[in-house]
Amino acid sequence: MRKIIHVDMDAFYASVEQRDDPSLRGRPVVVAWRGARSVVCAASYEARTYGVRSAMPAVRAERLCPDAVFVPPDFTRYRAVSRQVREIFLRHTERVEPLSLDEAYLDVTENHGRLPSATAVAKAIRAQIREETALTASAGVAPNKFLAKIASDWNKPDGLFVIKPDAVEAFLTPLPVGRIHGVGKVMDARLAALGIRTVGELRQRDVHELETRFGRYGRRLYELSLGIDENPVTPDRPVQSISAEDTFAEDLPLAALEPAIRELAGKVWAATRKVERIGHTVVLKLKTREFRILTRSLSPPRMPDSAEALAALALALRERVDLPETTRYRLVGVGISNFRDAEETGVQQALFGA
Repeated sequence: MRKIIHVDMDAFYASVEQRDDPSLRGRPVVVAWRGARSVVCAASYEARTYGVRSAMPAVRAERLCPDAVFVPPDFTRYRAVSRQVREIFLRHTERVEPLSLDEAYLDVTENHGRLPSATAVAKAIRAQIREETALTASAGVAPNKFLAKIASDWNKPDGLFVIKPDAVEAFLTPLPVGRIHGVGKVMDARLAALGIRTVGELRQRDVHELETRFGRYGRRLYELSLGIDENPVTPDRPVQSISAEDTFAEDLPLAALEPAIRELAGKVWAATRKVERIGHTVVLKLKTREFRILTRSLSPPRMPDSAEALAALALALRERVDLPETTRYRLVGVGISNFRDAEETGVQQALFGA
């Protein structure tokens, strides 16, 4: 039985800004450049009460919260704090899998300090983060990664939540299916059409029915409804790609995909701001009504420096699709791949805050 902790720094970028500038404390802070092409990198909890969220266009954030203080991101500072936090993790276990600058999984089945439980380790880590960085972190403790990530969000901000092995089924049963990783708005609507609104209702369905309707992800959904997740914590796994995709409620022609591509590009752009490596390839993924998967990719001399520029490249890749105009598409995805360390490229691109 594994003992997994998911640690998530609270409103990380915004919290660093509020820590370093006392005049920002208690105020709605939005970490973003102003302008039509900018997206929100992070929002303080004060800004979130107005509906401001990361990956949102900055102009929309400004409309939602006219009194917001916009602060341009400083990724050099954020990376430095992230390294501090990672050093704290490594005092307790070598099995640390960073997901981004502000979150990571830890396998503490065995811990360096020989603390009696994963809960004790999580408490120690949160206390050390607070003492050494003057920031707060939330943590989830559970038998696997899937449950630990849900748990870390349960008592945010500055919270700790534990899901014990004998409580997994009871905890999951009443949860909305939207709490399952990968169940977005479209999948949620498809499950709702089947009368599935909770994890418990999902668990009651036949696994073969779910596979027939949703392919391999149907089996994955069923396993997660049981609290089964065998994915191990993989230390020092470098980011290889970042992507986002959307499955449509109705199949669409190629010409109608632009709004979805622009929205997905914004999400991917915001996600790249949280990693230290640099991507070199833009990817467009399409799935037809007949489940045929197409990908188009481009490695430009210079990567895009905004969400709008990323969307423009993805839309250009759309023009390289040569299927008949009658073809309908059930899914579109946008991604950046071929990530390398900054040292390998010899150039610190504007994509990462230079």
